Amino acid sequence: MNNKDSRIRHSGVVDAIDGECVRVRILQTSACAACKIASHCNASESKEKIIEVFRVADSARFKVGDTVVVSASVGMAMQALFYGFGLPFIVLVGVLFAVYAFTSDESLSAIAGLAALVPYYAILYVLRDRMRGKMSFEIE
Repeated sequence: MNNKDSRIRHSGVVDAIDGECVRVRILQTSACAACKIASHCNASESKEKIIEVFRVADSARFKVGDTVVVSASVGMAMQALFYGFGLPFIVLVGVLFAVYAFTSDESLSAIAGLAALVPYYAILYVLRDRMRGKMSFEIE
């Protein structure tokens, strides 16, 4: 597989430029949004998102309103999904079963499982700059 083929791409519009950071507004659509009957179906949806592209050395070549293509590797997307959904699920279920094994109290287990996500996401928030260095979008 070609390296260009293993990337996720979205076209968007430059929303703002701040030094080496370019903010791009994209329209994120569900897989069925392009369906001919999507307007009659509640499953199809689209959302506007702002993608921040950091460390753009030649950001001066862009101006607000330019149409650009932002891309990210599939591996980076999988890593982001793991940190955002996979690992928290493992933490939730692990704490749920561990607390239930010690207390046999379902309510306490559920509350403890959910409460365990608070420090998890707080740690992610604290480490956001480090993660930003490993997981970032590029403008093609």
